[in-house]
Amino acid sequence: MITLHQPGALSALPPLSLYVHLPWCLRKCPYCDLNSHEHRQADGTLPESRYLDAICADIESALPQIWGRRIHTIFIGGGTPSLFSPESIDRLLCDIRARLPVNADAEITLEANPGTFEKDRFKAFRQAGVNRLSIGVQSFDDQKLKALGRVHNRAQAIAAVEEAQACFDTFNLDLMYALPGQSMHDLESDIQQTLAFEPPHLSLYHLTLEPNTRFATQPPEGLPDDDSAFDMLDHLIERTTSAGLQRYEVSAYARPGHHCQHNLNYWQFGDYLGVGAGAHSKISFPDKIVRQVRWREPGSYMDKALQGQACSNEQEVALKSRAFEFMMNALRLRDGFELLRFSERTGLTLTSIQRPLAEAEAKGLLERDLTRAWPTTKGFDFLSDLQALFLQD
Repeated sequence: MITLHQPGALSALPPLSLYVHLPWCLRKCPYCDLNSHEHRQADGTLPESRYLDAICADIESALPQIWGRRIHTIFIGGGTPSLFSPESIDRLLCDIRARLPVNADAEITLEANPGTFEKDRFKAFRQAGVNRLSIGVQSFDDQKLKALGRVHNRAQAIAAVEEAQACFDTFNLDLMYALPGQSMHDLESDIQQTLAFEPPHLSLYHLTLEPNTRFATQPPEGLPDDDSAFDMLDHLIERTTSAGLQRYEVSAYARPGHHCQHNLNYWQFGDYLGVGAGAHSKISFPDKIVRQVRWREPGSYMDKALQGQACSNEQEVALKSRAFEFMMNALRLRDGFELLRFSERTGLTLTSIQRPLAEAEAKGLLERDLTRAWPTTKGFDFLSDLQALFLQD
């Protein structure tokens, strides 16, 4: 019998989100290390119906692990989910609601790319039940978009954002900086165009050369150096703040009331069921926390999921790893975390992290009071160093 005195036992289960991975895209971007696969069907169609059948089977197989728990948010990511037809997204959301108890006011986000945009398509996604759109603009500069291998141009990006404005009360724009050949003047043009749309939420990403990408082996020419990249970030923070967007996470900026609830659940060490090719899950039980991974290749995933074997790997989060995993997420937030939430979500006592907390505070990376701990400006700038203090041998 499990008691709260058992090491690592959880006093309460965290909120549960649902992530759905739709893995196809028109063309693999040279900087992308996500599980995305170029759409190469000879007849130009996607196996939407069979893939959605697999998603349903995946959810049904997972039900015993999450029985009775409500879904607070849904995020449909990729790949490029907007390649799926609005009818398929409508079916997907209906299938989910038929199998899982979804909160009536749940945030439901769909990732979309301007290269898949056509008039009224976003409106149709809204009618299907999506209530938040995340648009991968990356830049409004045609030259920079070409360097990034994007399939859209400036005009398509502007048209897509204008339709999102008309159809959605809240939406996100993704923008990248430190791009090949990008000057401070180029950056200002991008952020000026972005802020002209008055986006409720903005995600700003430094272009990084990730392993197993084309850019890792064939780096583009003209990348800004580290000092220039820091100057660019400082400029972006200044411009977004003056426009009413507050930096609430390392890469996320929002107006009041428009924080991404799905991502907040990740960063607060909440639970999530991930379904679809290569999707990851974190699920808590009273006596353990487990992580799962689905089969990565779409064809294999569909075959396995339809056989009731969608999960390719499952492992328990070791007790000594929980503090670091919690901090990897929570310290990304400007407001940090509630001290009691650490114990609630990890099953560990606060005494187990007193030494690294004190060390982080002494180094000026962290501040705390009786109820919370949060990264300082220096802690945000040297986030990896701050998080590493919580690693245990």
